[in-house]
Amino acid sequence: MSLYGNGFAAMAHAVTPGPATNDGPTPVAFEQALDTYEPVLGLETHIELGTASKMFCSCSTVFGAEPNTQVCPVCLAFPGSLPVVNEKAVEGAIRLGLALNCSVAPWGRFARKNYFYPDMPKNYQISQYDEPICVDGHLDVTVDTPDGPREFRVEIERVHMEEDTGKSSHVGGSTGRIHGASHSNVDYNRAGIPLLEIVTKPIAGAGELAPLVARAYAAELRDLTRSLGISDVRMEEGSMRCDVNVSINERGASEWGTRSETKNVNSLRSVERAVRSEIERQAGVLGAGERVVQETRHFQENLGRSTSGRSKEEAQDYRYFPDPDLVPVAPSAEWVEQLRTTLPELPAAKRARVKAEWGLNDTELRDLVNADAIDVVEATVTQGASSKEARKLWLNELSRRATEQEVELSSLNITPAQVARVIALVSEGTLTNKLARQVVEGVLAGEGEPDDVVEARGLKVVSDDGALGAAVDEAIANDPDAADKVRGGKVAAAGALVGAVMKATRGQADAGRARELILEKLGAS
Repeated sequence: MSLYGNGFAAMAHAVTPGPATNDGPTPVAFEQALDTYEPVLGLETHIELGTASKMFCSCSTVFGAEPNTQVCPVCLAFPGSLPVVNEKAVEGAIRLGLALNCSVAPWGRFARKNYFYPDMPKNYQISQYDEPICVDGHLDVTVDTPDGPREFRVEIERVHMEEDTGKSSHVGGSTGRIHGASHSNVDYNRAGIPLLEIVTKPIAGAGELAPLVARAYAAELRDLTRSLGISDVRMEEGSMRCDVNVSINERGASEWGTRSETKNVNSLRSVERAVRSEIERQAGVLGAGERVVQETRHFQENLGRSTSGRSKEEAQDYRYFPDPDLVPVAPSAEWVEQLRTTLPELPAAKRARVKAEWGLNDTELRDLVNADAIDVVEATVTQGASSKEARKLWLNELSRRATEQEVELSSLNITPAQVARVIALVSEGTLTNKLARQVVEGVLAGEGEPDDVVEARGLKVVSDDGALGAAVDEAIANDPDAADKVRGGKVAAAGALVGAVMKATRGQADAGRARELILEKLGAS
């Protein structure tokens, strides 16, 4: 295999199809499960840092490169190669820990976590074990309930640094999973990319809201991380992945039940569904008189539930020991405090501020949050637009476009400055709302700035009396019955004539001025 050659790694291995698995008794309906059992959650979230180079070498971290072109002797663990810690990754870890209200450890070190997978070049992962960089924090999240918003405090156990693995793709099967595949390809470009793992303490007492609390936590952590600028946290690209731990126990029991861990859940919706389906599955297992097995599981999007993976190792099975090639990490108190000053306004504070500044009610704020639109709307307001008009355009026309393209609002091919200009063109009378949508369409299609699109497409509102008068005369001549009604005092009948003018001018007429001219010409003004 050429170290720098294109294509997947030649060490791709043959796969022996495994037997079909029987995933146990029939799940119990969610509401019924909660009549008997109480859920306890735990979330382990992996976030890829947006550094230019990997955690322990200088290889590029750009997403989407040809397989195995962003590798070197260090991240492939060639004999004699030595890792060096990426300072920017340490900085990102500390900033996230501070934003999560954690204590930053004055001294820590990396360990080797030993286990075999084809996508692990070293056969161990460099991680932190008993000496993480940040500990004992919390993140407050809000969940909508029939009785109004309810706040939960999710306790953070630790934030630690590690390196990502490579990526295996299984070929020849119908599901993309290893079972049934004929062979696997391995891409090591991702191996060694800096990862932060954020581990919560057990989350108990959420009851029927447990799935929503899990989703709200993942969403708040994503938004918090994005606000720090340390990761794009694109779940669809794998730069944020959640492992969802769930156990249930009978109500009032003094001990928690056996947990399962659903691995690498990659959307907010799936986090919620994974919790719900696992509560239902475990309730079915216990209700049938069987025991829940501690194992990893894989969430199946098409099924809305998880399937069994492998029995879950305990920490001692990983044979952790300090990495002898890496010096300890010892951030000074002065550096930590300097990094604290770089923290931006965090999402919760921003939501409270814009709610007050823009005069929003709870529903309006929720709509903005659900659409992930606060930042783009605020940027549009900064460019001179009113918050009302900015919200209207982003949450309606642009949100629809983003849904059609299956991208986030911020990824659309239009800037807040351009949106603000469209709004200004409407407010100054150059465009109608209908014409504004055509201008947005042109900008999204890459036709230039809003003014360029207006000029190229000839979209200016027709407001001069000469051109407008001709269209009014034609509308009156073509609909004498409506004209007679207006002359007779039925002013509402002018609406049909205005509609005819708008149609004749392809929606470019100034509707207000057209109405005035109609009433003047028919003696009803």
